[in-house]
Parts: sequence; structure tokens; C-alpha cells
Amino acid sequence: MILTNLKDRLVEWLKGGPEGDVAVSSRVRLARNVAGHPFVGWASDKQKAAVEVLLRNVLLSADVTPPLTYVELHGLDDILKDLLLERRLISHQHAEADWVRGVAFDHDEQLSVMVNEEDHVCIQSIRGGLQLEEAYRGADRFDDLLAERVPFAYSAQYGYLTACPTNVGTGLRASVMLHLPGLTMTHRMDQVIKVAERKRLSLRGIYGEGTHGAGDFYQISNRASLGVCEEEVIESVAAGTSRLTEMERRARSDLCSNDPDGFREHLRMAFHMLSCANSISSQETLSLLSQVRMGLAMSVLSGTRFETLNILFLLTLPAHLQTMEGRVVDSSIRNELRADYVKRILASG
Repeated sequence: MILTNLKDRLVEWLKGGPEGDVAVSSRVRLARNVAGHPFVGWASDKQKAAVEVLLRNVLLSADVTPPLTYVELHGLDDILKDLLLERRLISHQHAEADWVRGVAFDHDEQLSVMVNEEDHVCIQSIRGGLQLEEAYRGADRFDDLLAERVPFAYSAQYGYLTACPTNVGTGLRASVMLHLPGLTMTHRMDQVIKVAERKRLSLRGIYGEGTHGAGDFYQISNRASLGVCEEEVIESVAAGTSRLTEMERRARSDLCSNDPDGFREHLRMAFHMLSCANSISSQETLSLLSQVRMGLAMSVLSGTRFETLNILFLLTLPAHLQTMEGRVVDSSIRNELRADYVKRILASG
């Protein structure tokens, strides 16, 4: 597969789903390590390479229709690694590592498998909206398929053994990407943090640990997987998501009730700025798209579709822009290209 072709298709999870006005996507990750092989952090280059070859062969021959695409990340162009990162097929850590590693993914990009990230295997299943159970079923099915061909490191006492102690047990990390502009604008993010603390959940930025909430997007996920079953993890994250969704909708309603004319004008101005800018940064675009997305969800704005915005959220990111342009360009040129692209897409509806 030619990776640059990824820019021409919208990933399945961006098409929306249940509670999609706030819950953008649901993701489940399963961490696994191959029995008898040192963990990635302790392995030599030769040992890492042996695991990568083993898993690459297993993944390419997996009984999946259509077959998975496998990409070797070591030696891959930085722009293409960023492209995979922007599409959430790999993590920051996986993109920036300097050892032998790879990623496999299906055509719809609902399933991806990172090889030699923090653990030997990280199975990721992602769905649009609040669909944690469906995301879990997708990851679990592929986990069973791999387990038939690869022996995973497992302890009768502790469960699956992983590089990070918080993943020991089920090895499961469930998360939901949340769009929280109302809570941000009403300065209630401290309440979000308190809810996460009470429910023993973690709150991170759009690309996970170590990132911030660009465009008012955040991830909420379970903290640990030891001593709890998979169903309890899913239920806990789903309950936290439902609570934060209620809070976000209330915050949006308060913004509209307290100053309806001013609020509507604020959202219209965001749409106007996107439609008329001659140069705009990635951060500014995310922020303005966030406001427009809220306006569409509340029926304050019209004239464009959620799917159009979702396309823009993805294709205005730096690696996607440069892939569409077919060349590496500096930030000032990217800003001009981004502005022109946004105007054309919004004008088309």
C-alpha cells in the first residue's frame, strides 16, 4: 500500500456515532508481550528485531478480510510517521522510537496493532461515538486470533504481564475522546478533573499521555487494569463519559441561556474566520473548528455537515497537508495552504 493514499479516505471512526456531539470516538487497547522474549525496554536490538519479524509474519498471515496492511516504521519518512500518528494508528512514543518496530491496520482503520511500542503488541480497536463495548469486542476478537499463534506472557497470579505496571492484569486501556468546549468556556475544567479523580480515571490530551487538550478535545481512560475484569473497566469509563457528557451539555446550555445573542455571534464569528482567513495555524484551526462543531451540535449554526468538519479536523493537520501538497513546506506556507483548503471545503458544504 502507498501510505500517501491514506489522505484520500476518511477514517471510519470520524463518521460519528452514539452521543457523538460530545463523545467523538471510543478506543480500546490491549497490551501483550510474547512469552520467552525480553520486554522492549530490556531487549537488545537483535532481540527486538526477532520479535518484529515474528509478529510481522503472524499479522500478515492473519485470517482477516481484506488482509491487514503492515508498515515498518524504522527508516520511514518523518512525514509519513506523522501521518500515521495524526490518524491515531500509532502513538507519539511509537513514532519517535529509534528501534525496529511496525504497525498493522485494517482498511477501515478501526483496528491497528503496534509492534514493539512499549510492549511487543498493542492491539487497538476504535469506533465512532460512545461505543466502548463494540470497540472492546473488536480488540478481543483479534486478541483471541493472535493468541492461537503467539504465546503471550501471562501469570496465573497477576494476569497479562506488561511493561507498565498500570497495565498488568487485563492489559486493557479503554478511552473515549471527548469534545468539551462548553466546560472550557465556562471555566469548569476543574470539575472535570474532580469527576475523573472520583471515578479513578485519567484525563489526557487529544493524543494521549503527555499531550494537551487541543481544540477542546480530551481523552478519559481507566488508570489501572489489575484486580478488575474487562467488563468493569468498560463500565467505569462509560459511566465517567456519561457523567462528563451531561456536564458538557449543561455548560453549553448555560452559555446559550446566559447570553444567547452574544453566544450565537461568537459561534458565527468562528465560522466567518474559518471561511475568510488567508493564513491560519493548526492550533487556530482546531480552536475555531471546535466552536463551529459545538454550534452545529446545538443547531445554532447550519450550512455545513458534521462529516465536513471531521474531514477538516484531520486533513488540516501538518502531515496531511504536506502529503496532499506532495512536498515538505515550512509553517508559514502550511498556514496559507490550510486556509485555502478550509475555505474551499466549507464553501462546498
